[in-house]
Amino acid sequence: MDIDIENSKYGKRAKELFLQGYNCSQSVFLAFADKYDMDYDTAMKISSSFGGGMGRLREVCGAVSGMFMVAGILYGYNSPKDYNGKTKHYERIQQLAHEYELRNGSIVCREILGLDKGKDNFVPEKRTEEYYKKRPCPELVAVAAAIMEQYIKEAEA
Repeated sequence: MDIDIENSKYGKRAKELFLQGYNCSQSVFLAFADKYDMDYDTAMKISSSFGGGMGRLREVCGAVSGMFMVAGILYGYNSPKDYNGKTKHYERIQQLAHEYELRNGSIVCREILGLDKGKDNFVPEKRTEEYYKKRPCPELVAVAAAIMEQYIKEAEA
């Protein structure tokens, strides 16, 4: 997949949202709000649990979760009996995860951030200038959104 992160409309939007204080998952999911029919408040709430690698458990990166949520709302299956749809969707999710991992070395929050194994404190860090200096998250949400944007372009071609 040929990803242009620098010129990604959705990547820029996701980064802006993160810098406004939204978590990683919200930043990616909300960046694509023009692509799905859901009110902003609901979209913000539904994606709120996945920041910090799922509630600061430091598991799957919130940017990745946000990307998967976009994929689900745009391309997900809607019947438990749709085996082919489920198979195709899981293939899609694994492809997106692979693209993200190629660029960031992992899809796991703690590994990307170089943290110790195990969950983190549940209290989120204050968004200060110092916070932004030590966290790659603004770039990570831009990467996830750019990957999703390119996937959408290719799917619509």
